[in-house]
Amino acid sequence: MYQLDGIEEGYHEAWKRVQQPGTPELIWTPFTGGHWIATNGQTVREIYGDPERFSSEVIFLPKEAGELYDMVPTRMDPPEHTPYRKALDKGLSLGQIRQVEEKVREVAVELIDGFAAAGQCEFSSEYAHIFPVRVFMALADLPMDDAEVLGRFAKMMTRPEGNTPEEMAANLDAGNKGLIDYVDPIIRARRGGSGDDLITVMVNAEINGELISHDKAQGLIALLLLAGLDTVVNFLGFMMLHLARNPELVAELRGDKIKLMRSAEEMFRRFPVVSEARMVAKDQEYKGVNLKHGDMILLPTALHGLDEAENPDPWKIDLQRRGMSHTTFGGGPHRCAGMHLARMEVICTLEEWFNRIPEFGLAPGAKPVFHSGIVAAVDNIPLVWPVGGRPS
Repeated sequence: MYQLDGIEEGYHEAWKRVQQPGTPELIWTPFTGGHWIATNGQTVREIYGDPERFSSEVIFLPKEAGELYDMVPTRMDPPEHTPYRKALDKGLSLGQIRQVEEKVREVAVELIDGFAAAGQCEFSSEYAHIFPVRVFMALADLPMDDAEVLGRFAKMMTRPEGNTPEEMAANLDAGNKGLIDYVDPIIRARRGGSGDDLITVMVNAEINGELISHDKAQGLIALLLLAGLDTVVNFLGFMMLHLARNPELVAELRGDKIKLMRSAEEMFRRFPVVSEARMVAKDQEYKGVNLKHGDMILLPTALHGLDEAENPDPWKIDLQRRGMSHTTFGGGPHRCAGMHLARMEVICTLEEWFNRIPEFGLAPGAKPVFHSGIVAAVDNIPLVWPVGGRPS
């Protein structure tokens, strides 16, 4: 999962190679500590939605690394998970997120205005790695100067380095501890506070009638940092790379605001970036396989969104698609709490980009670099456009 065959041609293209006619619904790999892989949309969705059989006790591979991951509430199953999830949902509800739309839009405008007149930018480093990070740091009331080190910790967790499971576990653990050490004094300082920033709201939440414990608050805030500083960052890169290669789609989106807003969900379906896992909760037969308690099953969300049985002609961004099926935001009790913010960030990016850069493409000779892992990434996305002129 960290070194996909053929990834130089694209992350999603590399995963899709697994999904061939006749491929079993579960396949085994001896790599990354040894684990099963769910190979189609139905299986991915089913495992996400059944915590009694498939536990979140360990969600990262290799298992040695996942056992060291200590964030809340992602490693919990219901009913323990439920009150923590309610606290997250309250802080990241659609109503709460709508209140920050102006702030999100201001960040997008400032960044795009910074390079629009130049006729070129490297989208990954000049926008994707900055925009969602600045938005999140503002929501959490954290200094932007800390973003670089926090981003490094997040990368250590989602794409850990190492040639063995033990080395990868050590790298992931170092990233995890880095985030925990960072949030510890912040949590202590904001306990009892009346601020409306995301961290203050979370560390003063009640869990089963009592103030959230310090160690659980550490895990919860570290999780918010991990999600806010890595996932949307990388999704934006895949989306914009596709748009740069498909000017007719850009023209269609630019000419219809309703289509643009509706396109966000289709973009999420088309460009999933997460491949987390579930641990088999008990000995069982599933999909014709005898699974043992403690076995790990990888859930590549790319193999759901790009499954023809779930989404006809899945490679195409179809703005008329109805009944789309994906698990880009996960599923079941752990469905991503930050999905409302992610949608807003995508829509604001597209609207403000098209207002300032109506036509653009990939620079001649560009060779994007793809990375696989728990969260996939793409770097080196040089974009070019004619300077001057706005859409009528």
